Amino acid sequence: MQEIERKFLVTSEAFKNEAHKRTRIVQGFLNTHPERTVRIRIQGNDGFITIKGKSNKSGLSRFEWEKQISQAEAEELLHLCEPGIIEKTRYEIFFDDHTFEVDDFMGDNEGLIIAEIELDSETEPFSKPEWLGKEVTGDVKYYNSNLSKNPYKNWTNEN
Repeated sequence: MQEIERKFLVTSEAFKNEAHKRTRIVQGFLNTHPERTVRIRIQGNDGFITIKGKSNKSGLSRFEWEKQISQAEAEELLHLCEPGIIEKTRYEIFFDDHTFEVDDFMGDNEGLIIAEIELDSETEPFSKPEWLGKEVTGDVKYYNSNLSKNPYKNWTNEN
């Protein structure tokens, strides 16, 4: 129940030509406390409830527990979520024995594209596609729970 992932900004839309799967995601947060988040997600036709703990010092690892629920249950629970529903399209790309999940955000976070890769260890090597940009692992402003409260449209030109 340990998630190890790295996050990167994406420099172009070239990843779309490499994607083998594309899924629409709508998600909200029942709780966005810094020590834990409780997320409700509809991914395609499936619902999920996920609890994530606080990231470790490097920002690479944290506790994650997830259970599938029905889409109808997820839709009802989304009504109880804190303000700031996240909408995005997720693209899955196989690249040198790893899968990158690239989230192309919509709504208040439109213009933000983030790639994630899940690893088996914090030191696991992996190859980087050409469209992978600056690493933002551990930068909490890129966490979905923070994007729901402080969306990309509100940021200054610091990016």
